[in-house]
Amino acid sequence: MKRIAQKKKTVASLLVIGVLFGTFAFVKLTSHVRSTENAYINADVVEVASLAPGRITAVHVTDNQHVRKGDPLFDVDPEPFRIALARAQADLAMAMQSARQDTAEVSASRAQVAQTSIDLENARTSYTRAKELVARHFLTQQATDDALTRVQALQAALEQARAKLAKAQSVPQKIEERADVLKAQAEIAQAKLDLEHAHVTAEQDGQITNLSLTPGSLVAVGTPLFALIAENSFHIDANFKETELAGIHPGEAVDIDIDMYPHHRFHGTVESLSGGTGTAFSLLPPQNATGNWVKIAQRVPVRIKLDPPEAGYPLRIGATATVGVHIR
Repeated sequence: MKRIAQKKKTVASLLVIGVLFGTFAFVKLTSHVRSTENAYINADVVEVASLAPGRITAVHVTDNQHVRKGDPLFDVDPEPFRIALARAQADLAMAMQSARQDTAEVSASRAQVAQTSIDLENARTSYTRAKELVARHFLTQQATDDALTRVQALQAALEQARAKLAKAQSVPQKIEERADVLKAQAEIAQAKLDLEHAHVTAEQDGQITNLSLTPGSLVAVGTPLFALIAENSFHIDANFKETELAGIHPGEAVDIDIDMYPHHRFHGTVESLSGGTGTAFSLLPPQNATGNWVKIAQRVPVRIKLDPPEAGYPLRIGATATVGVHIR
């Protein structure tokens, strides 16, 4: 009986020691790990929109399809942009023709000024001679008056020619500086850009989602049509209580259990901590100055970068997770 009692005491002692050791190990472990179940998978999402308005003529992808950078997504009817390009090219040709005509007009006006200047100088010489001959009584006073009238007429013609030349020269002589040429060139560039935007391709690798676009649909510039989840951009948004943030810093290791894969553990590192609580950036932030205020511990988003995921465990935005940050 004494041996049995002694064995019972020994077993009880071992159980107590085991419980104490387990409790100590648990406390030791948990004191270096901050965990939360308020965590969700997120990723960089590109809202795909058209930069050219018009009618959809072709859709080259399906919902949930994986695409590579440069793969075609959809096409907008390019015909209106081709017509706009042809019209802009015609306007440029007309502007260039007008520029050449203006250049020729400047040359003609300059020649007219030179010719009128010569005629005026000759007329003045003739007027001087006429006055001398009248003084010698070789010509009548009428000859002097006629010579003076010609001088005055040529003076007026010279001023008119100079004004015409100034007007012609007021237009930029360099073709590339003319307003009508610049306008036509800008219209050509815009038409070419619209024509290029009529064929939409993927800007990066990723997965198409929320696609409901069909041929025949009319689209406007900048209106989101579907989304592209960027490849290798998945991360965890873990919302820790403000009282749990002490010791959490970028670069710390994180264990991640994603609910959709209960038997597989993921790993990552703390990438950054938000500059405010989740409610601070909400559409209607709480008004804490009201009289019915109740103090509630707020949560601060912590962004966790996932290690490169394995091919057999595809991730989904919005899936829930549990994270444990190893405090250094």
